[in-house]
Amino acid sequence: MKKITLTIIAAFTILFSACKKDFLDEEPLDFLTTDNAYITAKDFDAAVNNLYSRIRLEFYSSGEQRPFDYVFGCDLVFDGQPATTRHTNMVAAYSPLSTEIPLIHWTSLYKIVAESNTIIDRLPASSLTGAEKTLMEARAKFFRGMAYRTLAYLYGGVPLNITEAVGAKTDYVRAPKAEVLAQSISDLKFAAANLPAINQVQDGEINNLAAAHLLSEVYLAAGQFQNAVDAATTVISNPNVGLMTTRFGVKASDATKNVYWDLFQKGNQNRKNGTNKEGLWVIQFETDVPGGGTVSTGIGGSYQMERHFAPQFLNFRLAGSSVQPFLYPISDYTGGRGIGWAIPTKYFSDVIWQSDFNNDLRNAPFNFVREFKVTNPAHPRFGQTISTINPPAGITVPRRDFYAFQSKVTTPGDHPDGMFQDKSQLLLKASAGGTYADQYMFRLAETYLLRAEAYLGLSQLDKAAADINAVRGRSNASAVLPANVNIDYILDERMRELGSEEKRRITLMRLGLVYDRVKKCNPYYNDVLTTYNLWPIPASEIERNNGAKLAQNPGY
Repeated sequence: MKKITLTIIAAFTILFSACKKDFLDEEPLDFLTTDNAYITAKDFDAAVNNLYSRIRLEFYSSGEQRPFDYVFGCDLVFDGQPATTRHTNMVAAYSPLSTEIPLIHWTSLYKIVAESNTIIDRLPASSLTGAEKTLMEARAKFFRGMAYRTLAYLYGGVPLNITEAVGAKTDYVRAPKAEVLAQSISDLKFAAANLPAINQVQDGEINNLAAAHLLSEVYLAAGQFQNAVDAATTVISNPNVGLMTTRFGVKASDATKNVYWDLFQKGNQNRKNGTNKEGLWVIQFETDVPGGGTVSTGIGGSYQMERHFAPQFLNFRLAGSSVQPFLYPISDYTGGRGIGWAIPTKYFSDVIWQSDFNNDLRNAPFNFVREFKVTNPAHPRFGQTISTINPPAGITVPRRDFYAFQSKVTTPGDHPDGMFQDKSQLLLKASAGGTYADQYMFRLAETYLLRAEAYLGLSQLDKAAADINAVRGRSNASAVLPANVNIDYILDERMRELGSEEKRRITLMRLGLVYDRVKKCNPYYNDVLTTYNLWPIPASEIERNNGAKLAQNPGY
C-alpha cells in the first residue's frame, strides 16, 4: 500500500510541474464583498429584512429574559423568580460592569444603527431607480430613528454616528440627548413623508402612519408638544385607521366576549381584508416557517410572553389536599405553560380598575383573569371556582403560582397542534410557553394617549380628556374630567389599555419617571434609585474607546 501511495504522489508531482505556473491561481467567477453586496433592489430588500429581524429580536424574541428588560423593574410587574439578571437586585442588574442588561441592548441597538447607515450610504452607487432609492432610504431611516430614540431613552446622550463605519474607531464622544432626539426626529420625518401608505403595504411592513406615530412620541421626548399633536393627528385623522368599536375577526360570533378581547385573538392583529384598522405596525410571527419566529415544537426563538406573565399553576395547592387542582400545562384561561416570572403589581391588577371594575371591557373576567375553575377531576373541589379576589384560606395573593393576569399574554385554545400532548383535553407539552400570535408594536389607541399627553403639555386639558375618553369610551369606561388629567392619570390609562403588551420601560424612561412610578406602584423594588431613570454606559464600551472620553451617567 505504501508503494502505491508514493507512486500516486510522484505522478501528481510530475503532472503539476509540467503545468503553467498560474494553474492553481484562484480566479473566482463571482463572490460577495462589501463592494458588491448593495447593488440591486434585491440586495437592499435583504438588508432591510434583516433590520426587521433585529427589531423583532430586540423587543420580542431574542430569548427568555432580555426582551422583558422592557417590563421588569418598572411599575407593571415584579419578579416571581428573583435573579440579578432580571432586575431583582437593581445594583447588580444595572451595573456598568454587567455583561447583560446595559451591554446587550446597547450592542443590539447600535447594530441597527450601523446596518441602517450602510444601507443609506450605499444607495448612491446602487442600480436602484430614484424612487427605489427614496423608499430604501425611508426604510433605513425609520429603523435608525427608532434605534436612536430607544438609545436616548435608555442611556441619555449617546455617540451619534450617521455614516457607515468603514474602519476601527476608538474616539467616540457622547452627543447631548437633545441632539440624539433631533436626529431621530429628522429620520422619522423623512420616513413619515416617504414610506408607503398603511393601506398599500403588506401586513407587518413599516408605513407612513407607523412613522408618524413614532415621530409623535419622540416629539414628546423633545418637549415639542405642538409638533407631537400634529404628528399624532396625522395618524388619527387618516381614513384608513380607526379604533375598533364593534366585534370583529375570527371569533366575533362568541357572544360571551367583547371587542377588546377580539383585538388579541390569534389571527386578528393584522389588516387582512381591512378587518382590523387599529394596528399601525404589527410584528409578525409565523409558526414553523423559516424565519417566522416561532416553532410548534418548543419555545426557542419565540416570544415567551406566556412563559413570563402567566401563573405557574403546576405548584399551586389548596389547604387540606396535596392534589394539584388545575391541569397543567393546558391551553385555557389558566395561562398555558406560564411559570410566574412577571407577577402584576397590585396597582396594575387592582388599584387602577377600582372606579370601573365591573363595566370596563378591558377588565372583563376573560381579559383580566382573576377566577379559575378547578379542572383536575381528582381534586375534591373539582368544578369549583378559585378567585384571586377572595382567595381560599392560607392563600396569599399575588404569589408566583396564583395571581390575576391578562389573557392577551397567551392564546387560549389556539396553541399550534404540535404543541399539544393531548389536544382533546387541551393539554400542552412541557416545551410550551411561547405566545403564538402577532404582536402590536404600535396601536392606534396608544396614538390617542400620546396626543393626550401632548395636549397636557400644552395645558389644553379639555382636548387631552377628549382623547383619553375616546379610548375609554370604546371600553365602556366612565369619562375622565379635564381637571383630573395629569401625567399619572395618563400612565394609569396606558396601563389599563396597553398593559402587558406595552414596553413599559420605553414610556417611563422617556418621561424620566421610572423612580417615581416604582416608588408609587411597586414596593417590591425597594432598592430603586433616581439613578435608574437611565441605564449606565457599559464599562466595556468606555474602556475600548481609548481615543476619547466616553462619559458615564451620574450615579454609576
